[in-house]
Amino acid sequence: MWNKAIELSSKSHPGPIVHISDNPMDEGKLLIGFESGTVVLWDLKSKKADYRYTYDEDKNKGDQRWRRDWIFCVREAKAIHSVAWHHEGKQFICSHSDGTLTIWNVRSTAKSIQTIAPHGKQIKDGKKPEPCKPILKVEYKTTKLGEPFIILSGGLSYDTVGRRPCLTVMHGKSTAVLEMDYSIVDFITLCETPYPNDFQEPYAVVVLLEKDLVVIDLAQNGYPIFENPYPLSIHESPVTCCEYFADCPVDLIPALYSVGARQKRQGYSKKEWPISGGNWGLGTQSYPEIIITGHADGSVKFWDASAITLQVLYKLKTAKLFEKSRNKDDKANTDIVDEDPYAIQMISWCPESRMLCIAGVSAHVIIYRFSKQEVNTELISMLEVRLLYEISDVESPDIEQLPTPSGGPNSQPVLLQSHASTSSGSSDGLRDNVPCLRVKSTPLKQSAGYQVELVIQLVWVSGEPPQQITSLEVNSSYGLVVFGNCNGIAMVDYIQKTVLLNLGTIELYGSNDPYQRQPRSPRKTRQPSGAGLCDINETTTTSEERCKSPTSAKMSRKLSLPTELKPDLDVRDNSFSRSRSSSVTSIDKESREAISALHFCETFTRKPDTSTSPCLWVGTTLGTVLVIVLNLPPAGEQRLDQPVIVSPSGTILRLKGAILRMAFLDSVGTLVPPAYESWREPNVPEDKDEKDKTKKRRPVSVSPSSSQEMSENQYAVICSEKQAKVIALPSQNCIHKHNITETSFVLRGDIVTMSNSLCLACFCANGHIMAFSLPSLRPLLDVNYLPLTNMRIARTFCFTNNGQALYLVSPTEIQRITYSQETCENLQEMLGELFTPVETPEAPNRGFFKGLFGGGAQSLDREDLFGELAAGKPSRSLAQHIPGPGGIEGVKGAASGVVGELARARIALDERGQKLGELDERTAAMLASADSFSKHAHEMMMKYKDKKWYQF
Repeated sequence: MWNKAIELSSKSHPGPIVHISDNPMDEGKLLIGFESGTVVLWDLKSKKADYRYTYDEDKNKGDQRWRRDWIFCVREAKAIHSVAWHHEGKQFICSHSDGTLTIWNVRSTAKSIQTIAPHGKQIKDGKKPEPCKPILKVEYKTTKLGEPFIILSGGLSYDTVGRRPCLTVMHGKSTAVLEMDYSIVDFITLCETPYPNDFQEPYAVVVLLEKDLVVIDLAQNGYPIFENPYPLSIHESPVTCCEYFADCPVDLIPALYSVGARQKRQGYSKKEWPISGGNWGLGTQSYPEIIITGHADGSVKFWDASAITLQVLYKLKTAKLFEKSRNKDDKANTDIVDEDPYAIQMISWCPESRMLCIAGVSAHVIIYRFSKQEVNTELISMLEVRLLYEISDVESPDIEQLPTPSGGPNSQPVLLQSHASTSSGSSDGLRDNVPCLRVKSTPLKQSAGYQVELVIQLVWVSGEPPQQITSLEVNSSYGLVVFGNCNGIAMVDYIQKTVLLNLGTIELYGSNDPYQRQPRSPRKTRQPSGAGLCDINETTTTSEERCKSPTSAKMSRKLSLPTELKPDLDVRDNSFSRSRSSSVTSIDKESREAISALHFCETFTRKPDTSTSPCLWVGTTLGTVLVIVLNLPPAGEQRLDQPVIVSPSGTILRLKGAILRMAFLDSVGTLVPPAYESWREPNVPEDKDEKDKTKKRRPVSVSPSSSQEMSENQYAVICSEKQAKVIALPSQNCIHKHNITETSFVLRGDIVTMSNSLCLACFCANGHIMAFSLPSLRPLLDVNYLPLTNMRIARTFCFTNNGQALYLVSPTEIQRITYSQETCENLQEMLGELFTPVETPEAPNRGFFKGLFGGGAQSLDREDLFGELAAGKPSRSLAQHIPGPGGIEGVKGAASGVVGELARARIALDERGQKLGELDERTAAMLASADSFSKHAHEMMMKYKDKKWYQF
């Protein structure tokens, strides 16, 4: 009872209890701190208060009242937030709401020994200290050879407006103020000994912040922080896209880690991370897994996600390639994005060649090569692409016609004409041929890791900003990158730094366009300002809604991640139920056909083909698949000089719904991967022998080359928002077809490997995760996992090999799931251990004189004080355990007959087994305790056996 603790005659309630602790030297003395400013040292043995302390503004008045009648004034006392002991148990320190610290002696309750205002002006002539913010927590740690450490949070002066949260370390005469990035939740000091009655010898402070964990080294000058080995938040900058790769090449993670280790920032402590508890789990899955996250600030991070770990390997900053806007006028003229102009929107990565390609929200594409050596780039290579949706002459549709599907293998290829990419302004004063970002013109030092190879930028066209990129693909063997948006498709040879293809989507069809569309200029129906392209967060609606009419000159592409899905998915889905045919009335929606899927491969391109050839398969939002043939020059010097010839094949396939994914199988159902070139160091000149090895190695690592005759068939697997088809090549006959969903639509589809076989994994907008066998498309799995509640999940969900999947469950968390039975069975082995047993350090020696005069630590059996034998039964106001309906009593009333008897028997067995298990654990603990006591008793006997009484 509170009035017993402070005094029976006191009528003022002392407020909530903010602190309880033992005296380090005497467990029978309990220190109780009340918020109002009262501190009581309670003797547990005599059941009364030894001393009471108060922190009064009027010290003299408080002293007189204290000495007179043992009742102190709490009305004028300052609130207490925390209390900390000196290790000798003779002093303690209190932190208060006015930003002061008071040190008290347990034998002198009249007044505090010392009052400290760490961040306030010095107290002179008995005047009150300058009021400061409350000190929320204080710790008092001692050292053998130096001054004690007083560590506190808060207490800053009210004059420091806008100052970040601080941790203050006071050591002797020095006071260090350490600013934190986020608000301090709590902190704890790490010491050499776990015993509170010995010199603490602090060496580090662990500070828990709202969004981080910081460990400060107290042993080095300047108090540097330890480099955190664990990623506490992936959102140093908000994640805008992510990709997941399982079963990567084994040398990839060490390579990324080696270049990432060189990115260590300066100023960290030279010591190792001081917290060593716990062990990682070691599961049977040993294949490497890598997660790549793209962020709003233009950075790309590579994470090691093998087993259940998540370790950052390497960070790439793409924004350093561009000039930053210095003034508002400059920003208004160059940026079409309100916020985060460098945000990463799409990532295409080839793990074997380590080629990386990213697409940003400002309609820019950057291609990177991986190198282990630093390089100085004098001038960043750049291409500007004028990708527009406009046909100047409607009357003559034969500007760039594609051959009909009936064209034989001997028909002459037609070169696809590219639009001009000049940098001249238009006559009417509108912005034209201007990129959204300005590439740096100064030399750039590129450290080891990913180094820029080429920057591609879409430019403004007649006052219209470039549309966001909707698909992206890179191929290291061909040296090509291709991307598309609502306007069309562009292909770039990044080896020769040239644009190979630049066409509007309608121009890809030529005379074979199944939709009777009327080409028109986007300038004729410009929407009013503010009615821009659908926000990036809402791109998983219907395909027609993805590609609306052209945007205004100022386009909002904010990458904030909403937690709520604004439009109702059921309303959206109604528009999906109609067929994607030419009968749709909206000419605008039909004409704005976006490129939604791209895939490089070596396959049959036409029906009469007898051999495979390199090609590009293009999928659109209207469910059309087109094939473009690539004529590549031989590798080596000729690849650098001779042009790549791009020609149409005339092959057109159609599905219901926007195309999401394409893949190819050989005649026995094995996945045919895209051609790739093994990685080699680009900044070291190659020997002739190594070049020859590379040439020999290329056809081996890919599907059969174009020169080899193939009598076996291939199978193309195409997944759209509504259905999946398996098409035999070169006959182009559909051998399997499956309608995935009728009432919803597929958000993500991937062809993945599981247990040495292939399957098609799909995630639908209604929350279902489905898996289908390949090539038969037989349903294997259909689980209602996660109803779509926000666009973040839709935008970041991705499948990978071995039954793994990934998505962003919240703005700060990556959720990894598995649909593999093997992984589920090994999950317990994969889980780590949070606690690891360590040997307890030796307790401090209790000297002879301390034991003689009672100065040493005294232990106390709490059961003797608080057990029912000593203290009696608890009062009725205390909580008691009452068995719930899960016990036998609940079952008696809820069940009857044979079923009830069985249920009662099962519960009784469970309870009996649980009690036996607890008894077994208690018996083992008692046995271990007895062994330990016997061991220590024997050691004590051997230590003092031959000593005389005066040697003690």
